[in-house]
Amino acid sequence: MLKKYLLAISLLMLSSHALSAGTLRVGMSADYPPLDFKQAGRYVGIEADNATAVGEILSRKVEIVELPFDELIPALESGKVDVLMSGLSVTAQRSQQVQFTDPYMRVGQMAIMHKSKLGRFSQPWSVYREGVRIGVEPGTTGAAFAERELQDAKLSFFANSDEAFQGLRKDVIDLYIHDAPTSWQLANGKENGDLISLYSPLTEEMLAWAVAIGNDALAADLNRALQLMQSNGTLQYILNRWIPVTVEVQ
Repeated sequence: MLKKYLLAISLLMLSSHALSAGTLRVGMSADYPPLDFKQAGRYVGIEADNATAVGEILSRKVEIVELPFDELIPALESGKVDVLMSGLSVTAQRSQQVQFTDPYMRVGQMAIMHKSKLGRFSQPWSVYREGVRIGVEPGTTGAAFAERELQDAKLSFFANSDEAFQGLRKDVIDLYIHDAPTSWQLANGKENGDLISLYSPLTEEMLAWAVAIGNDALAADLNRALQLMQSNGTLQYILNRWIPVTVEVQ
């Protein structure tokens, strides 16, 4: 089905000045399902499909350059890659380092709990009650949100989501606050069927692609490609393919 959409896109764009020769080197961490990850040796997920669609629209071969997440921006700054497509949220700090395209999706932090506590925390406002035991991962947007907005909560820090999930099961914490893809993964698999997300964003974050500051030509091409993906349904198809719950497209 995706190939059908991409063929239609290519036909629509044949006469466009956005067509460009050469390889588009896409920086991707490939460790962030369902946004970008590897499956059976292949790059898959929302951003991998986005990259394929953009390559078809711009008539450019796409080369995915896999890098650790904290090396993505330095690789862009040094010219090792042309664009970052790796679930990057638009922040003020990152905007000083990269040039973002138009955002393609609105996401946010979400609260995950054990199903036994659904009655107590079924409403978004319940997160803000005094004494709620909140788990977060250090250095994340979720941690920053909890430290800023949940000052009456009792915070615990976990190295990763798997450890936090065990904290929920052992009743060490009431809620685990992390970004939306973590909640989406709960709905995609059965291994964590005893946990559930509220699926109600506590924050508002925009996901976008990034190019080097000053690379206006590539940013314009990517924005034109995104506009076409939005108008002809390709972007929504990609999101529906990987996300089992409704999300808000830009």
